Amino acid sequence: MKQALISTGLAVADLVHRHPKRIAAAIGALLMGGAGGAFAVASLAPAAPTAPLHLVSEAVESTALGRQAEALDAHSFTLYRSDMVRATDTPEALLKRLGLSDPAAAAFLRKNETARQALFGKSAAGRTVTAEATDRAQLQVLRTHWVEQETDDTFQRLVVEKAGSGFSVRVESAPLVAHQRLASGTIRGTLFAATDEARLPDSVTQQLTEIFESNVDFHRGLRRGDRFTVVYETLEADGEPLRAGKVLSAEVVNRGKTHQAIWFKEAGASKGAYYSFDGQSLRKAYLLAPMEATRITSGFGMRSHPVYGYSREHTGVDYAAPTGTPVRTIGDGTVSFAGVQNGYGNVIQIKHRNGKDSTLYAHLSRIDVKVGDNVMQGETVGAVGSTGVSTGPHLHFEFRINDTPQDPTEVLAEQREYVPVSPGGKAAFAKLSAGMKMQLAAASEITRGSFE
Repeated sequence: MKQALISTGLAVADLVHRHPKRIAAAIGALLMGGAGGAFAVASLAPAAPTAPLHLVSEAVESTALGRQAEALDAHSFTLYRSDMVRATDTPEALLKRLGLSDPAAAAFLRKNETARQALFGKSAAGRTVTAEATDRAQLQVLRTHWVEQETDDTFQRLVVEKAGSGFSVRVESAPLVAHQRLASGTIRGTLFAATDEARLPDSVTQQLTEIFESNVDFHRGLRRGDRFTVVYETLEADGEPLRAGKVLSAEVVNRGKTHQAIWFKEAGASKGAYYSFDGQSLRKAYLLAPMEATRITSGFGMRSHPVYGYSREHTGVDYAAPTGTPVRTIGDGTVSFAGVQNGYGNVIQIKHRNGKDSTLYAHLSRIDVKVGDNVMQGETVGAVGSTGVSTGPHLHFEFRINDTPQDPTEVLAEQREYVPVSPGGKAAFAKLSAGMKMQLAAASEITRGSFE
C-alpha cells in the first residue's frame, strides 16, 4: 500500500513537471469557479523529491497558565466616577451612586466633621464629587470643590484619601482659573427666556442688562428678532466650572440698532470699565430708572391727585412695585437728607457730583443710608413702601436741577458721561477690541443663520 502511494505521487509529480502551464490553468479555473472569484496562483512545478519523506514529531511545552492567572489577579487599575451631591444624601447613598461599596469609607465620611460639612452640610447640595477607586470598588481618593463667597478669587478643595487602614482629610485653597465662554441668542419672547435658552448664567444676564440699561429698555423696548452676544469669564476649579465671572464683551441689536461694549482696564488703574469699540466710556452719569423692573403709574406734570382729589403739579414720576423692592441711586453722590418729610413719608435725597443735580426717593418702607454717606451709581439706598400720603406701595422719584423739578424720563435719556480711553492705553485697547470684534461677529452670524 505504501509503495503504491509513493508510485502515484511520483507519477503526479512527473505529470506536473511535463505540463506545468496546463495544470496551473486548470487549477486556477477550478478555484475561480468554486470560490466565487477568490483565487491564488502558486508555482506547481516543483522538482521531484529525491529522498524519502519522514514524519518528525516533537513535544512542545505549554505556557504555565497558572502563572498567567496569578499575574492577572495581581494586576490592579483605578476607576474614576463623578456625581453631584443631593440634599437628601447619606454617605452610603453618595458612595453607591459613585459605584463604591466601602462601609469603612462611609463610616469615616459620617464621623469626620470636616468631610461631613463639605459633603452633607446645608450648602453642599449641587457640589460635584469625584472619586478614585480600586477595581474592587474601594475608595482611594474623593474630592469636591466650592467657593466661600461669590466674589472670591479662590476656591476650597476637600480631599479625602486612603491612608493605611483608614482615611485622611484635608482642605486646600487654590486660585480659580478664568476661561472664556461665548453665548448668543435671539429674542422670541422675553430677554430672560432667550438667555435661559442660550444657557447664559443669571449673573451674566444681570451684567448684560446693567451694561446697556442706559441705552436699551430690556423690559418694554425689546422686539422679536432682537439679538444678543456675550463673551464672559467662567471661573473653574481643577477644570470644573464653579461660577461665572464678569462680561468681557457684549453686543445687543435692538430695533435694528447695534450696541456694543468691551471691558477694559488701563495699566495702573484700580478698576476697569466698559467702553464702546471706538474707545468711549459707556457709563452714563445717571441710570434711566431707580429700580431694575419699572412700571410708571403716574407721570410728570399736572394730574388729579389720587388722595386729595383736585388737580395739582406732580413733580416726579411714580413707579409701581411691591413693598420691599430695592431702590437704587441713579448716580454717584452724597446723601443730603434721610428721614421723614411731610406727605412724602420716608425720604432720601442725594446731591450729585456736579453740584447742581439732585434726586429724591419717597414713600420708602426702609432707609439704608444716613446723611453724609457717599453712594455710588446703582447702590441700594432703601426699599419701596407706602409711607406718608399714599394709596399703595410705590416709589415717588424726582430729578431736580438747581432744586427745580424736571421730568426724569426726558432728562435721564439725554444725560451722558464721555470718558475716552487715555492716549497711553489706546494701543492695548485696540489689540483687545480687535480680538473681541472677531468673536462677537462670528457668534452673531451663527445666531442669525440659526434664526433665519
